Amino acid sequence: MALPDIRPDQYDALLSEKVADIQARFAAFEPPQIESFASPKKHYRLRAEFRVWHDGDDLYYVMFEPGDNRNPVRLDECEMVALPIRNVMFELLDVIRDNRDLRFKLFQIDFLSTLSGELLVSLLYHRPIDEAWEEQVQLLRSRFNIDVVGRSRKKKVVLERDFVMEKMEINGRTYTYKQVENSFTQPNGEVCRDMIRWALDVTRDAGGDLVEFYCGNGNFTIPLAQNFRRVVATEISKTSVRAAQENIESNNIENLDILRMPSEDLTLVLQGKKETRKVAGLELDSCKFSTVLVDPPRAGLDDGTIEQVTEYDNIVYISCNPDTLYSNLETICRTHKVERFAVFDQFPYTHHLECGVYLTKR
Repeated sequence: MALPDIRPDQYDALLSEKVADIQARFAAFEPPQIESFASPKKHYRLRAEFRVWHDGDDLYYVMFEPGDNRNPVRLDECEMVALPIRNVMFELLDVIRDNRDLRFKLFQIDFLSTLSGELLVSLLYHRPIDEAWEEQVQLLRSRFNIDVVGRSRKKKVVLERDFVMEKMEINGRTYTYKQVENSFTQPNGEVCRDMIRWALDVTRDAGGDLVEFYCGNGNFTIPLAQNFRRVVATEISKTSVRAAQENIESNNIENLDILRMPSEDLTLVLQGKKETRKVAGLELDSCKFSTVLVDPPRAGLDDGTIEQVTEYDNIVYISCNPDTLYSNLETICRTHKVERFAVFDQFPYTHHLECGVYLTKR
């Protein structure tokens, strides 16, 4: 993870530059005025990973300047991480520094927190984790009131939980999400909440049924279920699918099915080109999918998925890479037009930007 240059006094200007760049870059698609959702200026990141540097008797966190992975920068303060992390991370390292069983060959510490204040810490080692480590790590758990996971090669030690429970208020309703260690979650919780609210707003009158590719732990899927008769979603990660199933149950969602399969396979199933027992009993033929939501990785959508999504009346495209979004829109906009366009500043003080595009069939 690179070290951002946090300058709260310049944040508004930096975001305006990002928005202007996107407005100009995507002008060919004739978007309306771009909607902009800002990040908190400090303490915005709920998920963070730090290398741990051993220097004689000293022990400290390091990060790296963008594009430079060879010259570590010592970290004695960190304004980007959420307060549950900030309030623990340095005192935690002070305890580890003086404890050989916790310190020996520790090379990284990962933090996963929530807007509701929970914190999980993962300690990563270049050595086997033994019983002495398990005894000593209980000191961290009791002192800081946190959950701790230990990782070494081919071994993971979970003392109680390897997840946190996020509670997120959206439009007057509180949603509960199980977020598992070492699996994907949105790093900027406040901006994530804006993204969900935006997706709810643009699909408010869509009607019909929703299909979603790359649904993760149900981050968008679960709130969006209220806007549709039925929702069918797909995700490849076994850990995320299990978390999504638990999140469906804990949020009392009854019109949502999540399938563990690649988006390409669900595409073939919906096109009638593939059969699989995974969809048995779902009666997909009875669904009237009016809307598709895609939240792909940085590589964007493959050609087969683009062909599939353009069959739907409405498309919600959440993108973490404007370059591949642009490339995909060159094809999608042959059949669809851009109705709404939003930027979400998930990663302030960097060039990264999340985009949301809502398109309808021409």
